[in-house]
Amino acid sequence: MKSIYSKFVFATVAIIFISTILGFFISNTYYHQYIKPLNDEKNVSVAYNLARYIDGETNVKLEAYLKSAAAMGYQIYIVSESGYERYFGANFKRQNLEQKAVDSVLKGKVYHGMKEFPMETFVTGFFANELRNTVGVPFNYQNERYAMFLRPDIKLLFSEVHVLMGWMILIMFLVSVILVLIASKFLVKPIAQLTSATKEIQEGNFNIKLDISRQDEIGVLARSFEEMSLRLSQLDQMRTEFVSNVSHDFQSPLQNIQGYTQLLAKENLPPAEKAQYIHVIQQETGRLSLLTKQLLLLTSLEKEDFYFKPAVFQLGNQLKDLVQTYLWLLDEKGITITYNIPSLIFYGDSSLLYNVWENLLTNAIKYNKENGEIELSLRDESDCITVAIKDTGIGMDTGEMERIFERFYRADPSRFRGIEGTGLGLSIVDRIIKLHKGTILVNSEPDQGTEFIVTLPKL
Repeated sequence: MKSIYSKFVFATVAIIFISTILGFFISNTYYHQYIKPLNDEKNVSVAYNLARYIDGETNVKLEAYLKSAAAMGYQIYIVSESGYERYFGANFKRQNLEQKAVDSVLKGKVYHGMKEFPMETFVTGFFANELRNTVGVPFNYQNERYAMFLRPDIKLLFSEVHVLMGWMILIMFLVSVILVLIASKFLVKPIAQLTSATKEIQEGNFNIKLDISRQDEIGVLARSFEEMSLRLSQLDQMRTEFVSNVSHDFQSPLQNIQGYTQLLAKENLPPAEKAQYIHVIQQETGRLSLLTKQLLLLTSLEKEDFYFKPAVFQLGNQLKDLVQTYLWLLDEKGITITYNIPSLIFYGDSSLLYNVWENLLTNAIKYNKENGEIELSLRDESDCITVAIKDTGIGMDTGEMERIFERFYRADPSRFRGIEGTGLGLSIVDRIIKLHKGTILVNSEPDQGTEFIVTLPKL
């Protein structure tokens, strides 16, 4: 499998190469469309100046004059009507001038060989050292018509400046490739670190620290990756604690049930003891049933496709019915409840919200002191409703309040001796309130009581 580094380098070098080729093609088109006719025009002007001088001077020595002109950087070919021909300056690589071009110039026309030279790639036509790649003009010398064909000397075209520019282009290309390699390494290195970190997470190591302090998109990705690994670490720890807590909470009642069923199997067991054992077994099975129901409810609430069924219902009546349901337990524990519950229509999932109020009220009863008090209030505000349940129970400290919504969390067992619970109720409450886009606040002090305040927006 090719690495992203090799792919990036290959793509960048390919881009440089393609850009260079396109640059050459564009330059070539520009040369043929604009530069080549311009060169033809300039060289025709030079040839005309030479020809006019020869025509205008009676004592000019033709060969000496053309040798001097050739020494200035030109290749010259002349031919007369009588067939005399002579070359001046550097030799032409190909002497391929057609006779009809010579005849045309001898008749007084201008030959535009440069402009009409066949179109070739990479501007090679400009450097083609061929006799046909010239301009031709007529002139008279000693009462005879001549044709003069001229072009710049190919050797002089490749001057030191052109060589320097050629080396410059080559060096620029090589330096660009080297810089691409370095830049690619710099860009790909953090991605390689992220890939390695991903493998670490795959193997169960969530303690990832990336040495990436960049401020670009890769830096943002690295920081997000670290946050994700931290979150995964927390989730893994929660999963481990969840399995441990579930195992413990199921194991304890199962052991009690197993133990008491063995006691029931004894012969000649007194009826009173038998009834006591059966009562314990019923309590433990009820505890297992409640734990199972709460686990199923919590699991379903955490699924994205949970069927949330909001509808209009009478919230005030729901709270009043709840209080009536638990009046027997309040009387049994000597707890006084006062409430202010006006009639109120609300839009929400009534069955889920009943679970919230039931959990909070039973907790207020369960953790209250003997002959304690409970206050229950419902307030209708402009854009939300507020339900508050306050007790005079054993309360909680700050550390306990920060963790009460965690699954299976239960505070110091020494303060809750003899009080049964699964540690799932408030987790369910928290999830249901979030489904309704609401919030829950807790105010509590040890031995002073606890108040839960639920705020739900009007959907």
